[in-house]
Amino acid sequence: MKTIKTSNVIENFHGTMVADPYRWLEETGSVDVIEWEQALKQESEQYFLESNTRSIDKERLTDLWNYPKYFVPKKVKEKLFYQKNDGLQNQAVLYVRENEVEKVLLDPNHLSEDGTVAMTNYSFSGDGRYIAYATSTNGSDWQEIRVRDIETGEDLNDVIKWVKFSTITWSPDDHGFFYSRFPEPGTVSQEDESNYNKVYYHQLQTEQAKDQLIYEQPDNKELMFSPLLSEDKTYLCLHVSFGTAAENRFYLKNLEEDGPIVKLLDEQDAEYSYITNEDRVFYFKTDLEAPKGRVIAIDLERPEKENWKEIIPEQEYVLDQIKYVKDTFVITVLRDAQHGIQLFQKDGLLKEEINFPFIGSLTELSVNRDEAELYFGMTSFLHPTTVYKYELENGTLQTLAETNLLFDVSEYETTQVFYLSKDGTSIPMFLTHKKGLQLNGQNPVILYGYGGFNVNITPSFNPAILRWLEKGGIYAVANLRGGSEYGEEWHKAGMLEKKQNVFDDFISAGEFLVKNNYTSKQKLSIMGGSNGGLLVAACMVQRPDLFGAVICRVPVIDMLRYHKFTIGRYWIPEYGNAEVAEHFPFLYAYSPLHNVKEGEKYPAILIATADSDDRVVPAHAKKFAATLKEKANPSSTMLLRLESKAGHGLGKPTSKLIDEWADFYTFLDKELV
Repeated sequence: MKTIKTSNVIENFHGTMVADPYRWLEETGSVDVIEWEQALKQESEQYFLESNTRSIDKERLTDLWNYPKYFVPKKVKEKLFYQKNDGLQNQAVLYVRENEVEKVLLDPNHLSEDGTVAMTNYSFSGDGRYIAYATSTNGSDWQEIRVRDIETGEDLNDVIKWVKFSTITWSPDDHGFFYSRFPEPGTVSQEDESNYNKVYYHQLQTEQAKDQLIYEQPDNKELMFSPLLSEDKTYLCLHVSFGTAAENRFYLKNLEEDGPIVKLLDEQDAEYSYITNEDRVFYFKTDLEAPKGRVIAIDLERPEKENWKEIIPEQEYVLDQIKYVKDTFVITVLRDAQHGIQLFQKDGLLKEEINFPFIGSLTELSVNRDEAELYFGMTSFLHPTTVYKYELENGTLQTLAETNLLFDVSEYETTQVFYLSKDGTSIPMFLTHKKGLQLNGQNPVILYGYGGFNVNITPSFNPAILRWLEKGGIYAVANLRGGSEYGEEWHKAGMLEKKQNVFDDFISAGEFLVKNNYTSKQKLSIMGGSNGGLLVAACMVQRPDLFGAVICRVPVIDMLRYHKFTIGRYWIPEYGNAEVAEHFPFLYAYSPLHNVKEGEKYPAILIATADSDDRVVPAHAKKFAATLKEKANPSSTMLLRLESKAGHGLGKPTSKLIDEWADFYTFLDKELV
């Protein structure tokens, strides 16, 4: 590859001069950028063509992916709605079952020839007549909402645009729905196209231009609104957020009286998740003065904090999701990154716990309040989602759908270990591998992590990992600080100026695996995506001696400019802002782009991104690749995998997933020697 061009961009950050020689790679579509991309694409294609194992891996991955995949159903007026993928379909199909008769309601595979149009959200009208559904093209966060008549299977003429991250909430009379959207492109500056979020009401069979504006806060343009309907269908509720901050606000409007918007909780001092209400008494899950969560009741007649009533106090474990049905709080709890379900009485007393046949994670939880039924899915590293129905009246647990894999999982096991991070904090880690594993330091490992945004990483099934296990590999998942595995304190210990804790946790996981002879440095690979891409890039730069290979997917890399692209500003509460003097030092200290050392021998790295990623723009990956090309020791392997017609991962079709993992295993087979 010919010498790459650079630019003389230098910025002054609070007295520190920072060069940005590859800023020109941010210019998507320019001739120079396209030429550079094509050169790196040819390099990576040649690398994969020279593999003797890729075709074998792809064939085996295709076999492993070919099993029925079931999703948790929702019941509305005697109709059971559920998604299912027969095996290799690019997108799951939505079915409806009524009177034991099943029919296809919506098949996204017919929305595009290559499966790159995905259904990303849907909501049923209360009378079960309509479904409003959102679609995304090429993995974009931007979505369009349409409405389908469930009886006829035909779409109405309604089309809602300029939507992303919105809920779809039907009105009490089912004549329309509430949603939030952003400004039409061209009506605001490009940098404001993801600001000025507004709540609208859409009346069925009308044009979007006639939608009624319900609420906006133009003087606070960075707020986002998620509408929902109260359980008694009396109030329109607004979950109000600032970027990805865990803290939120909560507003409401009495629809029966067409009352004003009432800012019930407007301090943004904690999480407040609406559970249910009984007339004017509202129940919330909150982490205010309870980092692991508690349940409180707020009376609209006396909403002051001193009048709040605690219903379920903070427990020793984390309260995750909470539903309410038949005077019962249904709570999914998180113990050491594993899920369970507990049932509490209305007065806060524990009634019972639902026991499961295996340790794992809940994929989703839905309730049928008319018949006091729960529907939920359980999964693990070795088990695809099994769907259950639980009847509250008699405590009956019934299996609705499960998969019999053409793979003997009984030969493998998952264990959980705990190791100490740099500062002495105990960190849990799941290890999945063949039973009777020999601790001889020669086992190839994929160490996966995320560590951010209050996201918990619990056991989940990925058919691609089965291929890794049968190749003799270990799949390790570390539950780093920055997530929600142990509540909000765990999250805060890995954000802003404490972000280095997350990298220390991950590095310590690698050191534990090597020290205890699970593997060696040469056979230890690390993998992460998005915030996890930042994780593995930062750890690679900080400890290049520890890892044999790095798979860095759709990564956040430029920590001084990330907030200037698309929705990057949403992440400021998590990362900070380099334009703030107090934030610059810690961001600059770990920003992967700015810490690549001249002449350093780095482990082999595969940087995977996509041209349609409008969440973490591919400029991050490109600038990192260019910097490594320039500075790293020439013997360091660096591949850039730039995928077309794909985004951040939203709705990625099965065919692309299989190709992606075939490339990952080709890379690991070559580099973990």
